[in-house]
Amino acid sequence: MTKERNTLGRYGENLAIGHLLDRGMCLLDRNWRCTAGEIDAILRDGEILVFVEVKTRRTGDFGMPAEAVGYAKQVRLRRLAAIWLAQSGVRGPEVRFDVVSVVAPLDGPPQVEHLPGAF
Repeated sequence: MTKERNTLGRYGENLAIGHLLDRGMCLLDRNWRCTAGEIDAILRDGEILVFVEVKTRRTGDFGMPAEAVGYAKQVRLRRLAAIWLAQSGVRGPEVRFDVVSVVAPLDGPPQVEHLPGAF
């Protein structure tokens, strides 16, 4: 990943997590990694455990960022969530998978869209 893309991704994650915290969610883990991959953020929304994928782009010219979370990514995130749950020992009555889409143009304010239960 190029430095610019890495910087953009980190910026988008910061915006997304701030957005979710502003809505009362509680951050449990961020950028959790294992050999199978990475989960951008894990939060608690009341009693619900929420695994979040953040996608950031400069424009929506080639589709909104959330559209980049295809079937293979969804399967990978579900597998990663199962590993995190097994390792952490954290439990909840429900698990949800959310996507946060961030469009961060060079000339204007960013747009953050939270898609709860996106998959």
